[in-house]
Amino acid sequence: MTTTKTILFSEIEKSIKKLNIQTISKERKAVLQPLTEFIQTKVDSAKEIRINFICTHNSRRSHLSQVWAQTMAQYFNIKNVYCYSGGTEATALFPMASETLKNSGFQIKIISENDNPIYSIKYAENAHPIIGFSKKLDDDFNPKSEFAAIMTCDSANEACPFVPGAEKRIPITFEDPKAFDDTPQQKEKYKERSLQIATELKYVFSNIEHK
Repeated sequence: MTTTKTILFSEIEKSIKKLNIQTISKERKAVLQPLTEFIQTKVDSAKEIRINFICTHNSRRSHLSQVWAQTMAQYFNIKNVYCYSGGTEATALFPMASETLKNSGFQIKIISENDNPIYSIKYAENAHPIIGFSKKLDDDFNPKSEFAAIMTCDSANEACPFVPGAEKRIPITFEDPKAFDDTPQQKEKYKERSLQIATELKYVFSNIEHK
């Protein structure tokens, strides 16, 4: 049985095509290299690729990273990639983070309303939706072993020198758009951070060699 490539929503395809990986500095490429190597090693040995993006509150950067990584794997047709996110504590997926993804073409629905809403995040008609909600990094929803833990914020990186079960622990930190909450620049800064994360993950996945 042959598998066909899942086609992303056209607006997301357009967003990805516009991302310019040439804007990434040499220093930043060095920070991203361990993740590229982790994925490549798994691809070479035909193993499942599990990546858990971790920040303090699992509310902004870790979700943006999880969603973009899963989408880039699909875009570059890299199979068996499973992306997760978690925090050192659970809060809620911040509404502006989901709004930012929606503006890039993702189809987002709230499937459970409470203090920590559960979101369905779709990037393609025929792809399983990403289930977005805030959770601790060791939540049962997340993998227990054979995964890379990507530390997306400095405080989580410092608070978690050891992530139980992680095969690799890789710091790839991003500035927190939360600093601009309730300011006129909020929407612009969330978009800026989302596109930075997307560009860097495009670079990572574009460097994976696969059959």
